[in-house]
Amino acid sequence: MPHVYILKCADGSFYTGSTIDLARRIAEHMDGLGATYTRERLPVTLVWSAEYDRVDDAFFIEKRLQGWSRAKKQAVIDGRFDDLPRLSCSRITAWRDPEPGTDPVAGP
Repeated sequence: MPHVYILKCADGSFYTGSTIDLARRIAEHMDGLGATYTRERLPVTLVWSAEYDRVDDAFFIEKRLQGWSRAKKQAVIDGRFDDLPRLSCSRITAWRDPEPGTDPVAGP
């Protein structure tokens, strides 16, 4: 079955991938046969995974997660899915709530 997974690398960074054989792929990463990113950051630890029915669904979720901030990935790892909308908006809070008398695009 297709899986999406997040690894925590030795330097504390996260790596997101997808595979049809999770055990084999994790072993490849640990043996230095995975992505270049993880080869340079061994050892790695599996911190999250999810199984999907279709390969294209897993690939879609992998690509979506790869674009997420560290905070959002950590929320997924921790199972804090209710925090995801707030974490998605955190970068633009200033645009929604500008200081009185300022233009959020041009500034004061």
